[in-house]
Amino acid sequence: MTYYFNTTVSGDFDAIIEQVTQLLQKEGFGILTQIDIQETLKKKLDVDFKKYKILGACNPPFAYKALQSEDKIGTMLPCNIIVQELEPNKIEVAAINPMVSMQAVKNSLLEDVAQEVSGRLEHVIKQLTK
Repeated sequence: MTYYFNTTVSGDFDAIIEQVTQLLQKEGFGILTQIDIQETLKKKLDVDFKKYKILGACNPPFAYKALQSEDKIGTMLPCNIIVQELEPNKIEVAAINPMVSMQAVKNSLLEDVAQEVSGRLEHVIKQLTK
């Protein structure tokens, strides 16, 4: 089992981010954070880097349930999704697989939450390929 779900699609980088955001909303997720790696590396290190954004997605009911089961689980929240431009109009989207990351926690109460969140994130990725 790999630690992420991914797909590569053709399209405009910003349009793909918008599409990912909409698909996440349909699955009950909101974007809490958005980190522009390209901009950050340019500003902090003065290096050029490809278009690469990290979207921090959260599904509040599942986050709440996870926090009730394991108070340190916040170290693994929110669920990160990356959008990176491999080449012009060739965009990879990848999402964390919570089932893999939850194995490190060893709390059986989190298994159902991780399974549900994994299914929803994987569904978002699969919807991008259609």
